[in-house]
Amino acid sequence: MTRRHPLKILFYVTLAIVILLIGYKGYLNFFEPDFEALHTEQVARISDELSDAGGFSFAVVGNINNSIGVFEERMIPVLNQANLDFVVSAGNAVSGGGEDKYRAIQGTLSHLEIPYLLTFGENEYENFGSYRFYDHFGPHFFSIKAGGARFIFLDSTGKTPWQWQIRWLNDLLDQEPNQLRFLFIGHPLLEPDQQAPFERDDDFLEPPEFRQALLEAIARHDVDMVFSANLSLYADQVQGDTRFITTGGAGGLVLNDDTSFYHYVRVDVSEDGEISHSLERLEAAQHPVLSTLESLWFFIYSLFYVGYVNFILLVAVFVLISIKLYTAIFVEKDYYPDYDLDPQPWLSRPLRVAMFTNNYLPFIGGVPISIERLRKGLETLGDAVLIVCPRYRDQPRQETNVVRVPSLLSMGEDREFRLANIFLPQIRKRLRAFKPDIIHLHHPIWLGGSLGLFIARRLKVPAVYTYHTRLEHYAHFVPLPGNLFRNLISHELIKHFANKCDGVIVPTYSTEEYLRMIGVKSPVFVQPTGIEYQRFQEVDDEDVRKLRDSLGISDETVFISVSRLSNEKNIDFMINAIDELRRRSDRPFRFLMIGEGHQHQRLQQRIDELGLQKHFTLVGSIPPDDMATWYHLGDAFLFASKSETQGMVILEAMAAGLPVVAVRSSGIDDVVRHGHNGFKTPEKQDQWCDRVQQLLEDEALREKLAAHALEFAADYSVEQFARDVREIYALTLARSASR
Repeated sequence: MTRRHPLKILFYVTLAIVILLIGYKGYLNFFEPDFEALHTEQVARISDELSDAGGFSFAVVGNINNSIGVFEERMIPVLNQANLDFVVSAGNAVSGGGEDKYRAIQGTLSHLEIPYLLTFGENEYENFGSYRFYDHFGPHFFSIKAGGARFIFLDSTGKTPWQWQIRWLNDLLDQEPNQLRFLFIGHPLLEPDQQAPFERDDDFLEPPEFRQALLEAIARHDVDMVFSANLSLYADQVQGDTRFITTGGAGGLVLNDDTSFYHYVRVDVSEDGEISHSLERLEAAQHPVLSTLESLWFFIYSLFYVGYVNFILLVAVFVLISIKLYTAIFVEKDYYPDYDLDPQPWLSRPLRVAMFTNNYLPFIGGVPISIERLRKGLETLGDAVLIVCPRYRDQPRQETNVVRVPSLLSMGEDREFRLANIFLPQIRKRLRAFKPDIIHLHHPIWLGGSLGLFIARRLKVPAVYTYHTRLEHYAHFVPLPGNLFRNLISHELIKHFANKCDGVIVPTYSTEEYLRMIGVKSPVFVQPTGIEYQRFQEVDDEDVRKLRDSLGISDETVFISVSRLSNEKNIDFMINAIDELRRRSDRPFRFLMIGEGHQHQRLQQRIDELGLQKHFTLVGSIPPDDMATWYHLGDAFLFASKSETQGMVILEAMAAGLPVVAVRSSGIDDVVRHGHNGFKTPEKQDQWCDRVQQLLEDEALREKLAAHALEFAADYSVEQFARDVREIYALTLARSASR
C-alpha cells in the first residue's frame, strides 16, 4: 500500500480549505441579499433623532479600513455606549473598492445602534468602487440639514470635477447664513505638524487649485469644522475661524505611538449652538516591544471581509506557499532511476500481458504491425498476451486471445478509424478472467488508452503506454479548430495521459526529448520497434524477378515508399518532387507508392494532372507476408512523412538493403544517419529532390549506402525487441511492487 507523505496530505487539506473559503466568499458576494441607498435610511434616522433635541453629539472616525479586530470588536461597543446621536466616517471606511469590502463594511456598521454616514474617500474609489458606493450608499458628494446644522460631504478623489463641487458648495452656503457648518472630505487640506506613518504627497487634497478654492470657500462661508482622514494620526489645526481635524485611527495601519494611535473624535453641540470637541483615545494595552507588531497584525486582520473566516483564508494561503517552498528546498529529490529495483522475479516467470489498441490487423498501419510483432515475440518467450481491439468486417474468423469490440461509429473516408464501444461489460469480465500482470496501452484515448488505464487501476496492475503517433498531425480528423488541437490540446492530452501511466515507451531519443519538454514525468524507456529482419534476408530472387516483370519494369531505377494515403503522410510533397525529378534527369525511374487510404482518388487525380503515370504508381495495399518481396524490388526508399515517431517502414526498407531519403523529423532523426545509410533533408522540395537525384545517378554511392543500411537494420530484430520490452515490463512491475 502506498504511504502518503505527511506534507502532501497537509498540502491537499489546506488547498481544500482555501477552495471552500473562496467558495464561501463567492457565496457571500453573489447570493447574499443586496443592499442599496443606505444613506437614505440613515439620513431619515438622523433627522428623527435630532428633530426635538436642543443639542446633539456625534462621532467622527477615519480610516476604518474594514477593521474587524479594532473597529467592529472594540470601537463600536464604545460608540454604542457613548450617548451619541450618530457617527460619521471621514473617509476610507473600506480597505478597497471591491464588492466584498463594501459588503463587509455594511456588515460591520450594522452593529452600530445609532445612524451613520460615510464620506467618499480614496479607498472607496479604487478598484472601480465608485459605482458600488453610489449603488450601496448614495451620491459621492451631498449634504444634509439636521439639528440646525448643515453637514456637507465632498468628493476628494477626482471622480467628480472639483470646479462643479466648489460652485455647488458656494450656491448651497450662500442660501443659508448663520448656521453651524461641518464639512467632511477624505483628503486633508492642511499638512499636520507631525508626519504620519508612510505619508505620501498624494495623501493630501489635489490638485492645488482645488485645495486653494476650497480653503477660500471655507473662509468665506465661516465653516466651523472640517474633518478628513487618509493619514493614520490625529491632527487638530485652526486656520481663521475654522478648525481642521484629521482623524485616521479607527482601525487602519496604526503604530500605537504618540503620533499614530487608535481613536475617534467626539463633537458636542449645545442647545445654544456652542461647539466643543474631544479626542477619545482607544487604549490598546500591550508590551512596548510588540507595539508595531500588534498594529501590523490588526492591519492584516482588518483587510478581510468576514473576520476569522478571512484570516483563516490568509493563513491557509501562507501554509500552501510554505509547504511548496519547503518541498522545493528541503525535500530531497532523486532524478535518477532507482537502480536498486530487481526485475529478476518477473523475468524468471511467464508474464500475462493485456494490450489495448484503437486499431489492429487486418487494418494495415504501423501501430497494428508493431503490436503484432510484439505479440509474436512475447509468445515465443512463453508469455500470454490478450489483445483488446476494434472489430473489423474482414477480420480472421478464428482468433485466440483477441477481444474484438464492436464500433459505435467509424471515421475517415475508408472508415480506418473506429470508435469502439468501450462500455461493454464483457471487456471487463474478460480482463478479470485473464488476470494480467501488466497492461500495455498503445493510444492515449478511448479503447487504446482511457479504458485500458481505467481497467489497470481497477485491477491494481501497472500500465505502460507506448507513444506511437505524433497526435498533432492528426488534427484534420478532430472536429475542433486545427490550430487549437495542434498547438495545445494534443500536447496536453499526451502529457496528461502519459503522467498517469507507470511507464512510457518511445522509439527514439528525440521522442523522449519531446515528452520531457511538454512535461511528462513518468519513467520513459527508449525502445525502437523491432522488424522481422530475417524474413527480409530470405526473399527469393526469382519472386522479385516475376514481380518486376508483372509490373513491366525493365532497366529502370525503382524507388519504393510505404505509407497510408492520408494527409499527414505528406504524399503531395513527393508527387511534386518526382515531377521535378523527371525534368532534371534523363535516367529512367519508377516510383511505387505502397499503401491505401482515403486520399487515393485525390492523389491519383493529381498524378494524372501532372502526367506522371509512367513515373508514379499508387500500388494500393499489399499483404504483410508479401512486403519483403516488394521492398527487394526497389533500389532506394523515399519518405516525406513528418508524423512518425520512429518510421518503422524505414527500418524495413534498410533490412531489404535500401538506402533512404527522408524529410527530417522526430521519428526519422535517430534512424537515418545522414551520408551513412541515407539522407535526411528539411521539408524543402529542391533539397529533397537533390538527394533523390544523387541516388538515381550515382550507382556506387547507392550501393555503399545500401550496405550500411543493411548493417544498421540488423540491430532491430523482433526477437531482441520482445526481450527488451519484456525487461521494461519487469522493471515497471518491480517499481510498482516497491511503492
